Amino acid sequence: MDFERVDMDKLSEEELQEAFKMNEILFKLNHTMPMTPEYGEILKELFGDNIGENSMVQAPLSGAALDKLKIGNNVFINSNCLAMARGGITIDDDVMLAANVQLLSNNHDEYNRKVLLCKPIHIKKGAWIGAGASILPGVTIGKYAIVGAGAIVTKDVGDYEVAVGVPAKVVKKLDKKKFKE
Repeated sequence: MDFERVDMDKLSEEELQEAFKMNEILFKLNHTMPMTPEYGEILKELFGDNIGENSMVQAPLSGAALDKLKIGNNVFINSNCLAMARGGITIDDDVMLAANVQLLSNNHDEYNRKVLLCKPIHIKKGAWIGAGASILPGVTIGKYAIVGAGAIVTKDVGDYEVAVGVPAKVVKKLDKKKFKE
């Protein structure tokens, strides 16, 4: 598995300032009443054009490099999501994430903890991620796939598959004819 390597000791002053700014916006989001115009404005400030129509992110939200998190249309991200997005995270349309989901597109090098190993995560259209699940770097969750609560996903989950467990294993294939496109 090829990972992009990011040395945290070599981040530019501009990158550090951007991270500080993101943390300020996250703080505002996490201390604003949800479902208000102000909350929507802060979501737009945090994600800019990277959040689609009718998408909602419930506070609290935590993470890093959220400018590399792209959220499609009609996405619901429940509370306590952790999005470590330095490797890039793409969430397609109509995805639902339950509470306490972790999206970890970066991890520390096992020999040098100041180096991050980054690989993108992609969650395809209509997928559902259960409460407390963790999606690890480089994983793709397929179209209309389901990841069970508490699962730790280390490998791709195909379209219309159901994966559960630690580590997650595919246990069922869904009938794609039953889904409305």
